[in-house]
Amino acid sequence: MTDTAAPVTSAPEEQPAKRSYARLAADESREDYSLRYAPHSFRRWSPSMVAGTALGGIAYLADFAIGASIVFTYGFTSGLASILCAAAIIFLTGIPIARACAKYGLDMDLITRGAGFGYFGSTLTSLIYASFTFIFFALEGSIMAQAMHQAIGLPVEFGYLITTLIVIPIVFRGMGALAKVQVWTQPIWLIGLVLPFVVLAFEAPDAWGRFTSFGGTEGAGPGFSWPAFGLGTGVALSLIAQIGEQADYLRFMPAKTEQNKHRWNIAVLAAGPGWVIIGAAKQLGGALLAFVALEAVGKTHALEPIAPQIEALKPWLGSVALPAAALFVIVSQIKINVTNAYSGSLSWSNFFSRLTHKHPGRVWYIFLNLAIALTLMEMNMFAALNKLLGFYSNVGIAWITAVAADLVINKRIGLSPPYIEFKRAYLYAVNPAGFGAMVIASTVSILAFFGLFGEYAQAFSTFIAAGLALALCPLIAWLTKGKYYLARPNPVNGPHVLVDDITATHSCAVCDTAYELPDIADCPVQAGPICSLCCSLDAECGDACRKGGAASGPVSLGLPTPHRN
Repeated sequence: MTDTAAPVTSAPEEQPAKRSYARLAADESREDYSLRYAPHSFRRWSPSMVAGTALGGIAYLADFAIGASIVFTYGFTSGLASILCAAAIIFLTGIPIARACAKYGLDMDLITRGAGFGYFGSTLTSLIYASFTFIFFALEGSIMAQAMHQAIGLPVEFGYLITTLIVIPIVFRGMGALAKVQVWTQPIWLIGLVLPFVVLAFEAPDAWGRFTSFGGTEGAGPGFSWPAFGLGTGVALSLIAQIGEQADYLRFMPAKTEQNKHRWNIAVLAAGPGWVIIGAAKQLGGALLAFVALEAVGKTHALEPIAPQIEALKPWLGSVALPAAALFVIVSQIKINVTNAYSGSLSWSNFFSRLTHKHPGRVWYIFLNLAIALTLMEMNMFAALNKLLGFYSNVGIAWITAVAADLVINKRIGLSPPYIEFKRAYLYAVNPAGFGAMVIASTVSILAFFGLFGEYAQAFSTFIAAGLALALCPLIAWLTKGKYYLARPNPVNGPHVLVDDITATHSCAVCDTAYELPDIADCPVQAGPICSLCCSLDAECGDACRKGGAASGPVSLGLPTPHRN
């Protein structure tokens, strides 16, 4: 939401002008509460519906390409160990993040703010997350362009443009449109995913046996190698930030109640960290299909998911194999790239709102994210897949592990507040616990990645990032005695109030719109309640509420008395 008329100073007898938002930014059917808490009134979907929509977003075929690249480079044994180890790390770090996002109705950026990074500290992670969305949009778009080239001979350069433009009308309309696309395309995707492996089971039953002794195409050999294992795990761990895209759906999970708690827990586990179980299976499956197709199409095309799909389907579908495989690839890539573009728009919105104190609306940042992704595609980033993803994972895992460490360790032992506080009015600009842990961990691991500390440190740079972030986050929180989590107390102690109190609305003194309690702060400058977005966009208040000045005294808002669960 961008303010088109900021509050102005007026004479004492006049009422200050109310902030108004641009039409697109004010339309929550498109905005989906992009910079704020998702209210209970908006969470209309059932746990199973939210989970199904979230899992629809992992239809991507980058897993096929990543798995094939890992096994081709490092051999089957080391590749298998890498894929499984990365999946275990992603699953474990994803559990607390998924539960927090679903419980508090917050996206990954807002969770990061309150989980050890601070208000401006999470700005850097918004960039990390945005880079994840456009890197993987470019990767998925490249795969889709390859499919269109195979199917109709369209030059890949034009294919890149089409794959970029095709998602805009869907993403522009928000979560409702994304949910419909995921549901409608799911049957086609499931058939296309399973059919090649069914054909292989009947037509090449010995393929798996031959695959298990595959030594790769780079001379790695079929045996296990520690450096190969470390490097392969680093590539697979580049997907760790996928939990952020899952969170963009999980924040719409309905409140957990006694009636739905079992379905809620299963849905959150499946749609949150559970994605990586399917993802790891897809990596191994993609590597198997690429191995079977290697002799027929050569290494370069075997790494492109469309060619192995065609080769696998030929025995049963013959001349129809090409259009069938192309349809599957195109559907898969649309399913994931609408999510990449959507999540990217959220991340850029969060980033620029803090820097500029303006918010023209989530939809405009779609074009920024897609422009960067299109540039990467035209630069043929697909050719440098392993190196790019291996580098990115050093930063991504430091961020995600630091957040997970705060949620699992710091909050349980009382080093940080027991709830997620995301509002500017109550946060320090930077919290050294999470932010410092991430910066130190990623810096050391990147130096290791470039070989500064030797061969083994280079191979295990992502493990260094994870280990340092996991240890440093609670250590720094302990050394600082948790001082930098809250700049001042929240008068209602955050979301730890009864559901009836949470859903009661309070009108923002700036934009005169009613919001649920978790989205409201007490503002001494406005002498009343202010919504989290208006608070973020205020460039004139000087953070008076956090500085202990005369203007920062307590303000009576008529808010409910806090209750603890």
